Amino acid sequence: MDTTEQLNGTYYFNGLSNLTPQELLFWVLIEETEKQLGVQDIAAVSALILGNNSISVPGKPKTATPGTSVASLFFRKHLSYKFQRRILPTLTQKSFTLRGLKIFWVNNLGAFAGRAVPVVGWVILSNDIAQISFRTVHRYNLLVRPEDKIW
Repeated sequence: MDTTEQLNGTYYFNGLSNLTPQELLFWVLIEETEKQLGVQDIAAVSALILGNNSISVPGKPKTATPGTSVASLFFRKHLSYKFQRRILPTLTQKSFTLRGLKIFWVNNLGAFAGRAVPVVGWVILSNDIAQISFRTVHRYNLLVRPEDKIW
């Protein structure tokens, strides 16, 4: 175990002493975050950047989501297969809120792949946040006195 309770009711963790329960939770969170982050997170952040609609598109209808992404341009060029009907669901973003998301059906495989790139990034990062949160609370609860436990 990497913590011990000290005489004055504080905690010791990885060389840090006199930690309050809140400070201990913070340092456990930092350590669990360091353990979790890796190559997949670089891929997730890259997917978010490459899927960002930052390239302006002249002549696009006013009702369409403004701009396009590097991923969308790449996949539309290299995956130009079109289905006869719009069978592929994609997410587009009118604004930077959950309410701004809308499902749009496409028949172009490249458009589908390009719009899926940032979704994959968000899924990876959401998974990381959930795992870090669970592991932090679990480990913290193993280290502290019963009255300092979370849940």
